[in-house]
Amino acid sequence: MLTLLFIRHAESVGNQQHRMQGHADYELSEQGWKQAECLAQRLTVEFCVPTCVYSSPIRRAKQTAQVILQHLPSQVSLAYDDRLKECDQGIFEGLTWLEASKLYPELCNKLETTMEWIPVPEAETPSEVRHRVHSWLKDIFTNHQGGHSLWIVAHQWLLCNLISALLGSDRTWQMPIDHTGIFEFSVDLDRWTHLDVETFSNSNLWQIHRFNDVQHLPSSPLSLSSQM
Repeated sequence: MLTLLFIRHAESVGNQQHRMQGHADYELSEQGWKQAECLAQRLTVEFCVPTCVYSSPIRRAKQTAQVILQHLPSQVSLAYDDRLKECDQGIFEGLTWLEASKLYPELCNKLETTMEWIPVPEAETPSEVRHRVHSWLKDIFTNHQGGHSLWIVAHQWLLCNLISALLGSDRTWQMPIDHTGIFEFSVDLDRWTHLDVETFSNSNLWQIHRFNDVQHLPSSPLSLSSQM
């Protein structure tokens, strides 16, 4: 089985200020550094040493990944991939919603009053995000093999897309993803591309072990984990 550990970055200064960060390069907050250290300590105690760590190159994810790497043997590599970046927020990038509402009142009013998709100027479209997610997964399944363990540090909305794509869903599901939340999946690569219904139905071949697991954080909420 190939093990995939998806991890959201720790809290950033932009998160603290409730900004729509997108590709904006905010660093970790003081609380974020503490969260990253708690995460790294737990990972090294409870999980096997990974084959490789992948990360978004945006600073908040990069810093989280670097804290993790400090707790791992020197032979473990850290690879940055632009396809793991958060979704580009276009003209909203770096703004709070209040600031955006003042600058773009008509657009923000439309976004608040409809469930239909409305394009934000200069922002990525949902299909563009999903395309790079599928591209990344394809490369991972091509370049790795059963028995490998990969830790992936990325962003909230990107992880919603990544997890939906891994689960074979065309829909992007909203899901709780806390800072440093851990999502653990295992997949049987030998049968991943089989197209028969019987293979798809064998849940032993693709398993969810943890889902938004933040038990390493003080006063963490309950989460779906392998202990349930």
